[in-house]
Amino acid sequence: MLMTSPAVPGLPLPAFVRAQGGVRIEVERSLRGSAAMRVAESGGYRVRFPRSVLGLEGVLINTGGGMTGGDRLGIDVRVGEGAGATLTTQAAEKIYRSRGADVEVAIRLDLEAGSRLDWLPQEQILFDRARFARTLDVAMSPSASLTLMESTVFGRTAMGETLVDAAFRDRWRIRRGGRLVLAEDVRLEGDVAAALARPAIGAGARAMAVLLHVAPDAEARLDALRERLEGAASECGASAWNGLLVARFLHHDAAALRADLARVLQSFRGAPMPRSWQT
Repeated sequence: MLMTSPAVPGLPLPAFVRAQGGVRIEVERSLRGSAAMRVAESGGYRVRFPRSVLGLEGVLINTGGGMTGGDRLGIDVRVGEGAGATLTTQAAEKIYRSRGADVEVAIRLDLEAGSRLDWLPQEQILFDRARFARTLDVAMSPSASLTLMESTVFGRTAMGETLVDAAFRDRWRIRRGGRLVLAEDVRLEGDVAAALARPAIGAGARAMAVLLHVAPDAEARLDALRERLEGAASECGASAWNGLLVARFLHHDAAALRADLARVLQSFRGAPMPRSWQT
């Protein structure tokens, strides 16, 4: 009979029992269109490429079913000259309670001349006492096109969950032609629910999202995007400057926000959402 010792409350788990790994993808243009020429996977993280008539679509998979304190994930994507891809996740990523260490996620996106990447993961769901720290670094050619959407849920309202002790840190750096065009940091720590209840922060929202489009046509699409936002259930708005188009969404209900995102993105991209979003 195998005997195990119970974890001691308050003590951190050893690093060797935490999940560490990631995925590296290199997409190139081929005679049959864009293709994943090089793929590397480590730890419990995988990427699969289901058949799609809409071009190369990759689905990132966490075989561990969620993340908790001390887990580390690295995602490195390069899209070669003239190539294109859509990347999403198999499901929403759950960030569970931590004994003190952060979940660390580092994302690097490299887009070469004339390339296109639609980065459309499903939402992160934070549980009480979760600790989440993410960095997003993008280096792209001025002629490349990036459509990026990230959304976060701070406790599942349908389950009565409230984040009274958690940490969320998100650092974005976007460089276009070697020049920094967007630097953004978000930090929520402690009683996250109370912070989001403040009118100047979330006005009671429990879910938020950012849609970012960086491309030569970004500013010219502002009016069309604002039209697509009309009728949304979420509190939302869009602005454009310096080759960037940004829309932000807030809602007290995660399902309503997700529905708004799917509708707006499908119209904005002129293509259906990835299949994993539709299950």
